Amino acid sequence: MDKLSLNNELAQLDSKNRNFYDELDGTEKKKFSTYLMMKYSANVEGSADFQEWYLRACNERVNKNFFDLGQHPKLQWLLCTSVSPGMGNQRHYWLNSKKSNKTNAKLKKFLLQQYPTYKDDEIELLLTINTEEDLARLAEQLGMSDKEIRQQLKA
Repeated sequence: MDKLSLNNELAQLDSKNRNFYDELDGTEKKKFSTYLMMKYSANVEGSADFQEWYLRACNERVNKNFFDLGQHPKLQWLLCTSVSPGMGNQRHYWLNSKKSNKTNAKLKKFLLQQYPTYKDDEIELLLTINTEEDLARLAEQLGMSDKEIRQQLKA
């Protein structure tokens, strides 16, 4: 079995195998990416509560200051293992970032107006998990007219 297959790495993460990084040889350690583990650990299939758990745990425990710990891959791995609530192997997936465009800039501006205390990465996450239609429904719920919605959300 290939220790560095994505399925095996994620299984080690979900099982909270804190020794996994130590068990890799020098070549494997160079190939191993804690960044990929962070990205994959944040996204799982399941109920909304379960998905929220993984996302919040990853953001609170791993994502903060991740790159400041770049010289400490074992510590990054240990932080990644703390994300799993220990409920067996999960199906993790990669979440691509949306490409920026004119519409995206308008949507970002709209979200910043609605959530002025949110950080840029939180706004970007909202842009990633919500469609333009979702945000138009939000604007409608906030009492905006169709004309205002077109002006603020459409390119």
